[in-house]
Amino acid sequence: MKERAPHSPMAGTGWLMGWRLTFGGEDFAWEGALSTVVEDPGSQVFVVLYDVTDTDSAQLDRWEGGELGLHKKLRLRVHTLEGSVLAWLYVLDAYEGGQPSARYLGVMADAAEAAGAPDDYVAALRSRPSSKSL
Repeated sequence: MKERAPHSPMAGTGWLMGWRLTFGGEDFAWEGALSTVVEDPGSQVFVVLYDVTDTDSAQLDRWEGGELGLHKKLRLRVHTLEGSVLAWLYVLDAYEGGQPSARYLGVMADAAEAAGAPDDYVAALRSRPSSKSL
């Protein structure tokens, strides 16, 4: 996020309840499938919240393929220690399936760990099946 939204500080962490982390879009020709979330009543996803500026929001929309229609931007409720908040989230507009690269999973796990995700959540990220990096 420092590269993609340099003017938008971290504002906290929380849980997206009723959603599950998954991967899709492998056919978009990146090094593997991309992260996304899908509705799943029994699941939860650790998330990091940012106070995103208008300038950074436009840049993030472009980065996430807004012009190409790769993602939908949803406003969802995130549960934090201070209560629940509404937050914008990019959800991949592609079929679920495919494996992320080992490098991509490592970046995700490192970021979750740095943000304070529980150890078991980070370990689950690190142990997910992956494809070889290019």
